[in-house]
Amino acid sequence: MEPSRQEKIVIVDENDDVIGHKERGAIMQDDIYRVAALWITNSNGDVLLAQRALTKLHDPGKWGPAVAGTVEQGEDYDMNIRKEAEEEIGLKNVQPKKVNKERVFGEHNHFTQWFLLEMDVPIDSFIINVAEVQAVQWFPKGQLLKEIESAPDKFLGRMKQWAELFCK
Repeated sequence: MEPSRQEKIVIVDENDDVIGHKERGAIMQDDIYRVAALWITNSNGDVLLAQRALTKLHDPGKWGPAVAGTVEQGEDYDMNIRKEAEEEIGLKNVQPKKVNKERVFGEHNHFTQWFLLEMDVPIDSFIINVAEVQAVQWFPKGQLLKEIESAPDKFLGRMKQWAELFCK
């Protein structure tokens, strides 16, 4: 994103129906917006996580899903996740499977549409956008769950729930 351009975020109602758009900086706590997130695993059951860039306003340096982004004006969840996958970690032309949608309340007030993707890709194949992502890493499922338990502050707040949901 160009620094001078202020993108508009999709604002929705309690039913996830679009009711308008706002500049990112103008979002209020009672505004509900849309987020798309991608959970990537490989054939061994390992989970790809991304560490948020240290310059991020929210949760800098924390580990979270491989890809996530706020849906912008002119996009739907599917368009956004494909765009974010390419922008954040260099994945082109992915067709992830749409799964759960969750409603998140609190400091960040949004719907998150989850997508799943299984792919066997070496870690050095990812092209990281350092403005968004500090690092990516494959975590064996058992190790991930243990690390979340022992050091929860290293991860986004809902990582344990997501890992339990998507690590089968």
